[in-house]
Formats: sequence, structure tokens, C-alpha cells
Amino acid sequence: MGPIRATLLPGAVLSAPLAYGALVEALGPDVDAAAKDLELYAGEVPPPGWSLDTEIEGVLREADARGWETFHLAGYSGGGAAALAFAARRPDRLLSLSLFEPAWAGTWDWSPAHARMWAEHDALEALPAGKFMPAFMRLAVKPDVVLPPPAGDPPQWMARRPAGILAFLKTFRSYDLDRARLANFDRPVLYVLGGLSNPDHFGETGSRLSVVFPDYRLEVFEARHHFDPPHRIEPERLASLLREHWNRAEIVDHAALR
Repeated sequence: MGPIRATLLPGAVLSAPLAYGALVEALGPDVDAAAKDLELYAGEVPPPGWSLDTEIEGVLREADARGWETFHLAGYSGGGAAALAFAARRPDRLLSLSLFEPAWAGTWDWSPAHARMWAEHDALEALPAGKFMPAFMRLAVKPDVVLPPPAGDPPQWMARRPAGILAFLKTFRSYDLDRARLANFDRPVLYVLGGLSNPDHFGETGSRLSVVFPDYRLEVFEARHHFDPPHRIEPERLASLLREHWNRAEIVDHAALR
């Protein structure tokens, strides 16, 4: 067996190198990890007609350029939603799926609390620029979590993030994530949840997906939340989980080819 091949998709805020640098180092040299930036930020503004399908096409181009017929896919937040969409559209290319608190997971079986949470996200669009990011971040964590204030002036790239987040919210309203196709995805799925993240958002999403995927595992990092995620704060522990997850998936794949 050669090196493990994995694509890592970031969320709507940090770039892939900033999000995944520590995790890639912890995974070690026998993992060929492609930390891929979102197509959403390929230019100064979101591309015209951008949707989760744009991210699917970008992942396919990256894999094809590397000569990867099959690979493991992991995604955090908005990248997790894109990873789910990829699993529904191109399951033939995946050995496994890893979801780090995906920002969205379809429109079926929402509880009233989950629906209210999305109504609060929709209301973000009316906020002035200075209030947008704090309100967005507050929706991702439990009410008693204290989020640290920004340290110094924001980097230049941060000015593009509200438009990117709003593009995600727009496509979530209309995108057709096929539940039946996800239910046919028979490869291992790992869901990583922070114990301090908003349970009406990421906790419910994990519960909903647990009854969709036939091979599903939940791993909770009790002291983490959406903005101090395991891939940045506890990369060694997450790397160990991912290696175990990926190795099992490759054993299953080799057994199926016999």
C-alpha cells in the first residue's frame, strides 16, 4: 500500500494552510494530505453562480491533477457541507468521509430549534459589517461560551469573508442534498463534534446524519467548539482518529476488490 491520500476542505473563514497546517504535520509523512482552499475564494468576490457544485468540481480537478482515482475526503464547517455534497454526487471517488461540524446537511427532519437557528442565520444578512462576524460566531457555540475579542487589526483577507459566508447561506437555501444518495454511501463516515458547540446546530446535524449513513461514527471533543476546533487545537488526537478511520476504510476497500 502506498501513502494515504486525503483532501481536506476548510471552512468559510480560514484558508486551508492556516486551518490545517498543524493537522497535516501531525498526520505525518505517510499521509499525502491535500489541504485545498475553497473555490469560493478563487477571486476577490464569490464566482458567479457559485454553489456547492462548484466546490465538487474543484475537488475533482485537484484529485485528477494528483492522479488520485480514489481518496479520503474531510471537511470542516462550509467545507464539511461541500464534502457531504461530494459524497452524494461522486461516491465512486471516495474511500471515506470525515465531517468536522459541517455547516449544513440538507433540509430534512429539522427540529423546531434547528429551524429557528437557521432563521437567525438568515437574519445576519441585514447586519452592518462590524456586527456580522461576531453575530455569526455567536450562533455556532453554546450561550455560555466566551469568545475572545479579535487581536489587533483583522488581516486583509478577512474583508472577503462575510460575502463568502452569505454565499454559503444562499446556496444552503436552494441546494438539493439527496438524502437517498447519502444513505447509499457505504464507506466509513466519521463525525467530529465539539462539546461546546451549538447543539441545535452541530449536535442535531450529527444526530440526523447518524440515521442516514450505514457506517457512521461520532467522536466528541468535549472541551472544543466551532472556533477552537480539534484540527487546530488538538491535531495529534484528531490525526490519530483519522489515521484509524482511513486505515479501516482502506482495508474494507481492498477486501471488496478481492
